[in-house]
Amino acid sequence: MIKSMTGFGRCEIVENNRKFTVEMKSVNHRYLDVNIKMPKALGIFEAAIRAELKKDISRGKVDLFITYEDFSESCSTVRYHKEVAEEYLKYLKQMAEDFGLDNDIRVSTLSKFPEVLTMDETDVDEEELWKELQKAVAAAAKQFVDTRIVEGEHLRDDLIDKLEGMLKLVDFIAGRSPEIVAEYRRRLEDKVKELLADAAVDEGRLLTEVTIFADKVCVDEEIVRLRSHIETTRNTLLEGGSIGRKLDFIAQEMNREANTILSKANDLEISNCAIELKTEIEKVREQIQNIE
Repeated sequence: MIKSMTGFGRCEIVENNRKFTVEMKSVNHRYLDVNIKMPKALGIFEAAIRAELKKDISRGKVDLFITYEDFSESCSTVRYHKEVAEEYLKYLKQMAEDFGLDNDIRVSTLSKFPEVLTMDETDVDEEELWKELQKAVAAAAKQFVDTRIVEGEHLRDDLIDKLEGMLKLVDFIAGRSPEIVAEYRRRLEDKVKELLADAAVDEGRLLTEVTIFADKVCVDEEIVRLRSHIETTRNTLLEGGSIGRKLDFIAQEMNREANTILSKANDLEISNCAIELKTEIEKVREQIQNIE
């Protein structure tokens, strides 16, 4: 099977008064590029999350979004810092004496001063937390990979259809090439007879000219290589796996052969066919860019 680099996955898990929501999506990219957005409290698991994703993903720009909620009553505690309160109170009394003001400080006022009362997160079991988070990440990744596989199958079928069309264009060029040599010989022979009137035509000289022309327009090697590239691409698609880079290289080689055919073409039909072939190769290459 082959995978597209476009995918989406989502999972929401609620366990032990905790809720994890994981969403991930991706587009094509030359390498694996994972961008993770999650609460600071889960930052310690970033390396583990990346390792989890690499199990099933080898290429693509992946955006991962994680939200985390803790509904337990003991998730945070209020802490009273007596020493800080004493410092505030000492300086407030001194200010009252220095400026002759009433010392009207109340507990409700003092408690609002910074760092007098703080909210501290209670310690959590990291192993238990990771077990729950891993479950959510793995489930989202499975859905993500499944959507990539479905899209990959569509890409494979469409690419095989395009390869069949390209093969027909190559067959046309292969069949037309000998015809333009024969047509050139006839035109050359007619021209020579017209110029020499009733004089005998030098068959040796005529054969030499035709041979030189045939050598210039011969595309036999290019046709053989194109057919081989098309067959290799088709077999690679059927074999599956992480084949994106390999197929991209083959597409470049196909385009090079099509360019050579176009540059050698001395015939309108072959030129038009070569242009159409280049267009189809470019379409194939664009789709290959989205294969993992």
